[in-house]
Amino acid sequence: MKKLYGTGVALVTPFDQNLEVDYNALKKLLRHTARGVDYYVVQGTTGESATVSAEEKTQILNFVRENNTAGLPIVYGIGGNNTGEVCAQIEATDLNGVTALLSVSPYYNKPSQEGIYQHFKSVANTSPVPVILYNVPGRTSSNLSTETTLRLANHSNIIGTKEASGNMEQCMKIAKNMPKDFLLISGDDMLTVPLYSIGAKGVISVLANAYPVTFKKIKDYSFAGNFAKASRELFKLLDLNGSMYEEGNPVGLKALLAEMGICLDEVRLPHVAASSGLRKRISKLHQSIR
Repeated sequence: MKKLYGTGVALVTPFDQNLEVDYNALKKLLRHTARGVDYYVVQGTTGESATVSAEEKTQILNFVRENNTAGLPIVYGIGGNNTGEVCAQIEATDLNGVTALLSVSPYYNKPSQEGIYQHFKSVANTSPVPVILYNVPGRTSSNLSTETTLRLANHSNIIGTKEASGNMEQCMKIAKNMPKDFLLISGDDMLTVPLYSIGAKGVISVLANAYPVTFKKIKDYSFAGNFAKASRELFKLLDLNGSMYEEGNPVGLKALLAEMGICLDEVRLPHVAASSGLRKRISKLHQSIR
């Protein structure tokens, strides 16, 4: 799975003023991000997967496949808190050309660790392509523990985990004990360099939608063992990062991309477009990045 080393960009889903998918803007985004990222992540949280219909998801995946002029690997998001439904979605999806699935830990119903293990075991047994776990306790209200992650890492069809717990000790324990070919992937842009330094192989990034070349530099410096230079690149984005989430993801990011002329800042309810104050702050911070 070395093709998934480096930066995966969690692609936004651009909308037009009628809140329909804006495929022209999506094509522009694919070309922009291909300047620095290593693979596309389609229909993750940043892609507003919760408010994109099943038909739209199919159309978006097909569009990315057809307009992937850089030939980058594609990771596709299929997850949920109903194991049977998730497995049915996997079986019903044409995964031709998809390198791996990204599947979030079950949310809302807060299962036990054994329940989480059995959920992902079912997902991995069903999926015709490898599975990347996604641990994001801030959204799921439960943590995919170190012990459960390492237990799942022994499954032949589970190749890695996107760790967005923010818990460095947990990440270190995974890095210390994981199989040598298991992918530890940062799920937090600002922890990318620290996680690279302990053995992570990459990041699935929000800000790479806007700054793909910066993340390429971070990867290249980190893989060369020059974490000081990698950190200097990451520090350029530090002041901006919080603004991306202040009013919900991808509200801030879409305001940034609108500032850059890549897509409109339209989002679907229950999200609303960034407030004027946030837009002004994002614009000022973006202009300061060199």
